Amino acid sequence: MTCFGRPSSSPSATSLRRRLTPGAALLVSQSPLRQSPPRFREWLADAAHASRTALTSKEAMRGLLVSGVAGVFLALTGAFGTHQATLLVRLAYWVGLCVAGAVVGAGVSQVVGRDGRADERPWLYGTLVAIGITLPLTMVVWAVSELAFHGAPRPAALPGYLLPVLVVTSAMTALNFLVRRRPPQTHAALVGAPAPRFLDRLPPRLRGAEIRAVEAQDHYLRLHTSKGEDLILMRLSDAVAELEGIDGAQTHRSWWVAKDAVEDARRGDGRATLSLRGGVEAPVSRAYAKALREAGWF
Repeated sequence: MTCFGRPSSSPSATSLRRRLTPGAALLVSQSPLRQSPPRFREWLADAAHASRTALTSKEAMRGLLVSGVAGVFLALTGAFGTHQATLLVRLAYWVGLCVAGAVVGAGVSQVVGRDGRADERPWLYGTLVAIGITLPLTMVVWAVSELAFHGAPRPAALPGYLLPVLVVTSAMTALNFLVRRRPPQTHAALVGAPAPRFLDRLPPRLRGAEIRAVEAQDHYLRLHTSKGEDLILMRLSDAVAELEGIDGAQTHRSWWVAKDAVEDARRGDGRATLSLRGGVEAPVSRAYAKALREAGWF
């Protein structure tokens, strides 16, 4: 509820290990099975990183707040037959589950939406997030509920929790999705504030340049500056966090733009495009167009 590779060795070394270690031949023959595919390891790393990043963002804090309020509401109404428990138990139960769902949802939302589904296909994004949260959270709700209200988990009762969890998860996912449908923004630094951390990442030849836009290209970021362009290895979400101190916003799943760099904007085929100094053009996704227009970007 977002209530809510392999070490190599010479044949001689391998045969020596087999002679010295009982059962080593079996271990050696099984070792390739333990090796995770590179793409799977990369996915796990992305998921773990996304979860850590998501839980420190302002959107995640807002999601936790919304989830906590929803938990209080569910406790006060005694939702799903919990009215028989005392109010204190209901508050602990519902607020705890809703906050747990928010934590799971923050990571799932980042992993599912990092390639742009949230921008271009919001319904698909929402569905995938709801399913991604529901499956692990059903196990948590089942275990907690059975222990709290029945004394011990009953395996036969597990399927009965799936639909209620899906209903609440879908509702809270939709609520959080609507609440946070604004582009990630950065703000101009206050007088005397330290310079944005991102400036330290500029290659030597771009030091002192004005950053106009940052464009994600696979695992790299293309920096558009007043001194030219260059690539660095970094995630856009991390870059946006470090660009705080410069007035700008993420205009698209793969673009952050400095507001002062915008010279003009045009629309075509239902989409907006920002023209920046230096001849760079940055797209504006439909998901962010309204919020950026209301903020005076175009």
